[in-house]
Amino acid sequence: VQLVESGGGSVQAGGSLTLSCIGSGDTFLNSCMGWSRQAPGKEREGVAVIYTDGGSTYYADSVEGRFTISQDFAQNTVYLQMDSLKPEDTAMYYCAASYAFRFPPHLYEYNYWGQGTQVTVS
Repeated sequence: VQLVESGGGSVQAGGSLTLSCIGSGDTFLNSCMGWSRQAPGKEREGVAVIYTDGGSTYYADSVEGRFTISQDFAQNTVYLQMDSLKPEDTAMYYCAASYAFRFPPHLYEYNYWGQGTQVTVS
């Protein structure tokens, strides 16, 4: 399984970015696809999850109402639309796949991770 993120970049506060995560093979089959982030010196934080079979979603309080996770099952792609970005959203963002029987999964329950894409908000 391979997960490849893209779409990161630098943006001013209040701006928007859309991250994409493309998975290989049957990555998205009956899985939870999540986005998490890690800022320098801080622990990794889960921000959004989508259950691919049904589309249920979960958001961390810190991004609720500003971020939207979605999927294109046919394209094996998960998106994270990020609006009203704040400087505190600056972090490396990772896509991950979990096959655990929990929603949302704990971070340690993700089986596969991408390499990450940097988001910088100034």
